[in-house]
Amino acid sequence: MVTIRLARGGAKKRPFYNIVVTDRRNKRDGRYIERVGYFNPIATGQADRLVVDRERVDYWLSKGAKASERVTSLLKTPAPAA
Repeated sequence: MVTIRLARGGAKKRPFYNIVVTDRRNKRDGRYIERVGYFNPIATGQADRLVVDRERVDYWLSKGAKASERVTSLLKTPAPAA
């Protein structure tokens, strides 16, 4: 099954997460099909906290992909006003 989940990056004590589409059997930070955004929980100043390509996420969800609990909660947050 295909899932949309977070893949951790960044340095120790400075997390950064890519939102990726992957086979659920792959490791958390392993191979993925497509990167659809990122989440920076410690963003400050003008840095974006969350960037998501909603069109691609909707495409994968329509094809049967399941989003993880955390990704689902992130997708519910309103988009920042531009």
